[in-house]
Amino acid sequence: MAHSASASRQWVSEELSQSAEHVAERGRAEGQAWLTGVWRRTAGVAWGAVVLLLLGQALTAVGAGWTAARTAGLAAALVLASSLTAASWFHRAKGGALAPVIGEDNRLSTSRTVAAAWVLFVAYSVLVLAGRLAAASRHRERDALISGLDLARGAGIVTVLAVLCGIAVLVRRVVGLRVLGQRLQKVRAVRPRAADLLTDDAGRGTFADIQYVVISGVALVYAAVRLARRPEQLPDLPWGLAVVVLVSAATYLAGKYAEGGRPVILSVVRAREAGDLDGPIRTGDDIEIRGAGFVPPGAQGADRLARMVVRVGAVHVHVPLIPVPGGFRNPTDAVLTVPVPADVEPGRVEVQVVTAAGVETNRYAIDVTE
Repeated sequence: MAHSASASRQWVSEELSQSAEHVAERGRAEGQAWLTGVWRRTAGVAWGAVVLLLLGQALTAVGAGWTAARTAGLAAALVLASSLTAASWFHRAKGGALAPVIGEDNRLSTSRTVAAAWVLFVAYSVLVLAGRLAAASRHRERDALISGLDLARGAGIVTVLAVLCGIAVLVRRVVGLRVLGQRLQKVRAVRPRAADLLTDDAGRGTFADIQYVVISGVALVYAAVRLARRPEQLPDLPWGLAVVVLVSAATYLAGKYAEGGRPVILSVVRAREAGDLDGPIRTGDDIEIRGAGFVPPGAQGADRLARMVVRVGAVHVHVPLIPVPGGFRNPTDAVLTVPVPADVEPGRVEVQVVTAAGVETNRYAIDVTE
């Protein structure tokens, strides 16, 4: 029996693909089990925040005394924690309280998480005012609490809330349209991770996401301090800080428009090993396809790479996997190598790559000789 390097690579690739698919199936099952069980953790976090608030209020009340504002703040936290617990139970199969901030790609959405944090904070602020209003006995005090909801005092925080919620909706629309238009490649993750808020689909930190989370978090902390100092009105977020948050949101939105891109074939050449003679492309030869965007972000695993297909004429060729320490030598984001099947008729044929995300590249014509 004669040794065939191409057949050996194909055999190794098939074994590796089958093993990777088995591991991926177990990973998907574990991811679903994690989503089912995380609702208890989200409820625990909500009630843990209530306990921390109670401890903080008890410590700061030493010497100053317990006030109606502290009672209203604790009551608002109890109402919010109860609501989150109920929502977690109803969505216990989809991540509990995290369900609204998990994107269609099974990753935590940065825009939705930031908007949800501001929504919860504003809801807590209004509940604090409602609690104080219910406990107020004097007419003048009630009027002061009602005037605390005037737009003139809360214009900054209302503007920030409106813009961030609008960006959360707009980003979902933009990503959906870009995926349908094959201008953005999305691969579903095994399960959501906290790192998704600061990284792209490949796990690399992104400036747009990081600055959005950091600046929004800092502004949220400032607003919480203002609420603690003046619990009789909505936090009056200064316009300077509000503009900083809006600039950060605009940067994040621009980053979403700029990311991605359709994969493209730039050239196709005959793959040549050491000692081979130069010549045209023949059936059975390996061809090297050069371009960009062949491996979508988040598709570096063997189970994802095994889904890549190259159309050579009317024949579909699965890209063989060539493992190396720390990854794969084939395929890569810029280069992939496939054999020309014997079923390809000699003549001018077109080559096209279909990525793991299902996105097709442009067609590139090559000449195949006998």
